[in-house]
Amino acid sequence: MEKQGNLSINSENIFPIIKKWLYSDQDIFIRELISNGCDAITKLKKLALMGDFNEPENEKYKIEVYASAKDKTLTFVDNGIGMTAEEVEKYISQIAFSGATDFINTYKDKTNDDQIIGHFGLGFYSAFMVADKVTIETCSYKEGATPVFWECDGGTTYSISESDDYTRGTAITLYLNEDCFEYANEYRVKEVIQKYCAFMPYEIFFINEDTMDDDDDDDDDEEVVVNEEDDLVGDTKESKAEAENKENKEKKEPTPLNDTNPLWMKAPNECTDEEYVEFYQKVFLDFKKPLFWIHLNMDYPFNLKGILYFPKINTQYDQLEGKIKLYNNQVFIADNIKEVIPEFLLLLKGVIDCPDLPLNVSRSALQNDGFVKKISDYITKKVADKLTGMCKTDKENYEKYWDDISPFIKFGCLKDEKFCDKMKDYMLFKNLEGKYLTLPEYLEAGKEKYENKVFYVSDEQAQSQYINMFKEEGMDAVFLTHNIDSPYITHLESRNENVKFLRIDADLAENFVGESLSEETIKEYTDKLTELFKKATGKEKINVKVENLKNEAVSSMLTLSEEARRMADMMKAYSMGMDPGMFGDEGETLVLNANNKLVKYLLDNPEGDNSEIICCQLYDLAVLANKPLDAEAMTKFVSRSNEILGMLI
Repeated sequence: MEKQGNLSINSENIFPIIKKWLYSDQDIFIRELISNGCDAITKLKKLALMGDFNEPENEKYKIEVYASAKDKTLTFVDNGIGMTAEEVEKYISQIAFSGATDFINTYKDKTNDDQIIGHFGLGFYSAFMVADKVTIETCSYKEGATPVFWECDGGTTYSISESDDYTRGTAITLYLNEDCFEYANEYRVKEVIQKYCAFMPYEIFFINEDTMDDDDDDDDDEEVVVNEEDDLVGDTKESKAEAENKENKEKKEPTPLNDTNPLWMKAPNECTDEEYVEFYQKVFLDFKKPLFWIHLNMDYPFNLKGILYFPKINTQYDQLEGKIKLYNNQVFIADNIKEVIPEFLLLLKGVIDCPDLPLNVSRSALQNDGFVKKISDYITKKVADKLTGMCKTDKENYEKYWDDISPFIKFGCLKDEKFCDKMKDYMLFKNLEGKYLTLPEYLEAGKEKYENKVFYVSDEQAQSQYINMFKEEGMDAVFLTHNIDSPYITHLESRNENVKFLRIDADLAENFVGESLSEETIKEYTDKLTELFKKATGKEKINVKVENLKNEAVSSMLTLSEEARRMADMMKAYSMGMDPGMFGDEGETLVLNANNKLVKYLLDNPEGDNSEIICCQLYDLAVLANKPLDAEAMTKFVSRSNEILGMLI
C-alpha cells in the first residue's frame, strides 16, 4: 500500500542549497552515488565477516552505472546491503542522517576496520543537482525483507511503496533535468568516473542501455535466421551449437572502469620498479620515466598511504607543474590541497590516501584541524629522510639526479626551516670541473684565494670568457643556472654569516690583476678612456674602470654589481618584465685592460683615425660576452665588423 510522507528537514530551501552551494563541482554527484554503493557493499562484507550474513559462494560485488540518452536517465546499481522501508525512511527521508555513521556506531565494538566512505548523510542528495526526479528501488539483505520503491521530485514530499524486485541491493535512478542531459552520454559519464572513481575498492561497470537494447534486437534477428537454417539443414544443428558455444567462450568479460587495488595500497616490498613506472605513466600521462619515488605507508598515529614521484623537469622554475592527487579511502578528493601537501612538494607528482582526513561536508576541502599539520610534517620528514638516505647510501645516483631534483629541494629549504635544517649537509653544488661539492667543501678549497666568497655561473655560454679566466688562475666556481637560485643564495647568505655569493662576471677579483698601477696613473687612464668611450658610443653614463689584468689577450669586460643584478632578477621573478638593461648603465662597469695592445693604442692615440671604431667594437664585444645585443646595436656591430675586416685587405 502506498504511503505519503514529508521529508524531515528544517527548511524548504535545502535543495537549492544542495544544488548551488554544497558541492563545488557538479560532477561530484557521480562520485557520491558510487561511494554510497561502495559503502553498501562494505557494510555487507563486514556483516558477513562477523557472521551476521551468509555470503553466497563466489559472490562478485560490483557497482553498475546505466545510462540512457533516449530516456535521459542515469542509474546506479549496487549489490550491497540494501534497505528496508524503515531504513529508507530513516536514512533517505531524513536529510543529513548518516547511515554510515549509524552503522559504525552500531558495530564499533565488533570491527575496527572503518573503510566506509560516507559520514554526513548528504551524498545521496547531490543527485538533485542534476535531476528533476530521483527514484530508489532497494531490497535489504535481511531474510524475508520486502523490496521498497522510493520517489521524490526534488520538492519536500516523497512517496514510498512496495516493489516487486527482490534482488538484494539498491538501484538509484536519476531523471536528468534539461540542463544536465550531458550526463546521459556514455563518454561524459566515463570521463567523470575515471576522474573520481578510478581506484574505488569495488569494480565499476558502465552499461549503455540504448546500445544494450540494440544488441537484444540483433540477437532476436540472429535467432530467426538460425531457426530458418535449422529447418533447411538439420544435420548442421550440432555444428552451429558448437560454434555458438565457442563464440560465447571467446567473448571478453566486461572490463571494469577502475583499479580496485592501486599500487599505493600495497606494501612497498610487494611493488616492482616496473609497476611504479607503469602506474606513474598511466595516472599522470607522463611517458618520461620518473627519477625516483617515495612510497608512504603509515598506520600510526594516523593512517596514510601514497607514492610521491620526482619527475624529470624542465629547467625553468616557472614551468614546473606537479600534481598531488588526494584520496580518502580510494575516493578522489582533489588535486594539490595545500593544507596537507607542503607547498614545495606540490611540484612533485603523486597520490596520497588518508582515510583520517577531516573533510568538510562536501568532501571537497579540509576542515581546520591541527591533525592536518601533523600529516604535512610527516610527509616533509619522509621526503627529507629519503633524500638524505640516498645521499648517504647511493651517492652516485644522488649526484646524477641532483640537477633535476635541486629546484624541489631548494624551494623546500626556502619554505620550511625544519626541512632546510635536515638538508643543509646534503645540498650539492656542481663546480667548473663537473664535480659535486657541499658548501663547506667549496669554501675550504678556496680559502687561500677567495675566502668566504662563492663565485657562480648562471649562463655557461655567455660567461665563458670569465670561466676561462677563473680556470687560468686556478679558481673555482659553481653552476647556479636555475631561476630559483637567486632567492636561494640570498637565503644561504642569511644562514651562513660572512659568506658572500658573487656571480662570476661581478666585480673582478684581485686574483686577475697583475702589477698594480699607481693611483695617479689609474685616474689618468680612467679619465682619458671615459671621455673617449662616451664620445664614441654616445653613452653619457658609461662607467669605465681601468685594470692591469694578467691576461693581456683580454681587452674589455662588462661587469654588473651583484646588488644590481639581484635587483633585476627579483623584478623579473615577480613578472615585472625587467632585466638588467632596463636599469640603463647603472650598476654596469666597462673594465678595460691597460695591459692589452688595443687599449694601449687608445691611450696613446685618443684622436687616432681608428680610435672611435675600436671603442665601439670593444664595448659591443664586452656586452656580447654577457648578453645579446639589441637589434639596432647588432646591425651596427655586424656592419662595423665587416668594415674592420675590409681594413685588413
